[in-house]
Amino acid sequence: QVHLVESGGGSVQAGGSLRLSCATSGRTFGNDIMGWFRQAPGKEREFVAAIRWSSGNTYYEDSVKGRFTISRDNAKNTMYLQMNSLKPEDTAVYYCAGRSHPNLRYEWQEYNYWGQGTQVTVSS
Repeated sequence: QVHLVESGGGSVQAGGSLRLSCATSGRTFGNDIMGWFRQAPGKEREFVAAIRWSSGNTYYEDSVKGRFTISRDNAKNTMYLQMNSLKPEDTAVYYCAGRSHPNLRYEWQEYNYWGQGTQVTVSS
C-alpha cells in the first residue's frame, strides 16, 4: 500500500518561502508521475507541479513558474516543493499525489494515490 505524507506547510507573509515535503513508502515509482496539487476554499483542486520520477523532468502550472520548484530525492523516497515569492493567492491546502502511469496528466482525477494535505497560508 502506498503512503504519502506531506509536511512543511504553515503561515507566511507575502514574499516569503516555504518548502513542502512528501515522504513516500510502499511503492517503487519508476516511471510514475508525482505531483503537487492545491485546493483553496470553494475552489476546484488544481495542478501545481509534477515530476517524472525516473527522469526528473518537471512541469509547472503557469502561475507558479519561476517561483516554485519541484524535486525528488530517490534515496529518501521524498518529493519536495520549494515555494518562493509566495502570494496570498497561493493560500490553499497542498496535496502530493502520484499517478501510476508514465503519461503526464493535469487533472487531479487522473492521480490514484494521495497524501492527506498540508495547509499553506500567505498573508498580505
